[in-house]
Amino acid sequence: MDFELKTLTPARICTEKCDALIVLVSGESPTGSDAVSKMVALAIGAGDFESKAGKMLCAYRAPGIAATRVLFAGAGNGSAKNIRSAVHAAMVALKNTNARRVLLSLCALPQAGQEGVRAAVLACADAAYVYSTTKSRPAEQKLQRVVVAVSSLAASRAGFDKGVGLVKGLALTREWANRPANHATPTLLAQAARELGKLRKIKVEVLGPKEVAKLGMGSFMAVAQGSEEPLRFIVLRYDGGAKAEAPVVLIGKGITFDTGGISIKPAAEMDEMKYDMGGAASVLGTFRALAELQPALNVVGLIPACENMPDGRAIKPGDVVTSMSGQTIEILNTDAEGRLVLCDALTYAERFKPRAVVDIATLTGACVIALGGVRSGMFSSDDALAQALAAAGDSSLDLCWRMPLDDEYADGLKTHFADVANVAGRAGGAITAAKFLQRFAGKFAWAHLDIAGTAWKSGAAKGATGRPVPLLVDFLLGQVQPVRPAAKAPANKRPAKPASRTRA
Repeated sequence: MDFELKTLTPARICTEKCDALIVLVSGESPTGSDAVSKMVALAIGAGDFESKAGKMLCAYRAPGIAATRVLFAGAGNGSAKNIRSAVHAAMVALKNTNARRVLLSLCALPQAGQEGVRAAVLACADAAYVYSTTKSRPAEQKLQRVVVAVSSLAASRAGFDKGVGLVKGLALTREWANRPANHATPTLLAQAARELGKLRKIKVEVLGPKEVAKLGMGSFMAVAQGSEEPLRFIVLRYDGGAKAEAPVVLIGKGITFDTGGISIKPAAEMDEMKYDMGGAASVLGTFRALAELQPALNVVGLIPACENMPDGRAIKPGDVVTSMSGQTIEILNTDAEGRLVLCDALTYAERFKPRAVVDIATLTGACVIALGGVRSGMFSSDDALAQALAAAGDSSLDLCWRMPLDDEYADGLKTHFADVANVAGRAGGAITAAKFLQRFAGKFAWAHLDIAGTAWKSGAAKGATGRPVPLLVDFLLGQVQPVRPAAKAPANKRPAKPASRTRA
């Protein structure tokens, strides 16, 4: 699906030929003399429509309007959140029609700004998304083009460009998270990363079992040893900043299927454990967006990818393994495997001397109980980093909530047989998981995003959401350091003479 940003007047909107015209309405009844404004005013006056968020009115072949279909969608106060809801509802209403070209008018919402335009673009893509990779007869993507009409190009361009970049990142994230585990093995995930390496400023390195063993990643290898699928450790680099500039490191949990291992999960809904690489998929999607947006900063992505299976070689409850950091870990529950692969990736991140490290993982069911599917759980040992992530969540409408990291929560991880146990009791499970990871993140500013409740939806709407790619991208863009103006030479100083050339 292609997007175009266009400046249009209300009169021009009426004459634009398209399969569907979506008009967002906010505030008072419009007073314009064009056909669209008159129609909205008439509907509001008759009590058949109001600009309240969530309200919608449809018309077909309306007089004086060139569009085949017209949808008026209430956008409430015109906030980015209300715009997202209004556009999503309108696009869903069009999904079963033959509409191929849509004109989306934000002209009546001058207060929308960059954030509103971005929200509109993302809502269009989200509503139009259809998974088709493993279907014998893929559903046709009828919608081909969305033209976003605004009153000011200058006030909207940055938000539009960010939205289009995010659309590409979200599409990649949802694609890989939705794939069945036999179509998204660690090897295939590494191939997807290598494809990103063809894009501007992105480099990719993939380590296999021998390289990982040489690094001493005993905790990561322990999880992978029960599977026939070989592990992969994926390293991505986006080099957009100065060479000496410290990078931000993103670490994505890449468990491509999680049976729970010997501590096997119940059969019901185990198919959803294909989403246990949602953190890895979000790192891939974030790098796809970075390739599109080209910000001036350095980013490293680390993805420890493997399966957690229960064969004869699998780790057992009570086993003790040695992590890359040298710390020994008693495995009390093999279904707490995500933290075992992440801890070695956190140690590996030290070599980049990062300014900050954020790990992203579908880590605990406890976080789903605590926060549901509205906000991701955010844990951090650094207040400035936590504030930056929370602000990015608010601006991107991809919300998170800071959770505690009191030292007392680590008491349950004590054991007689190793330096640390991989689980504590049931109480505060999302926090004790974060406390485990914190042991391996003492050399840099660190944050952990538990996306178990936000990375996918169950039930009738089953599928990957693409979160937290919007949050991560906004956070990274906020890390771009401002360019300092070059110092001016004294006005009365003569420029130096150029050096003479010498022939060899």
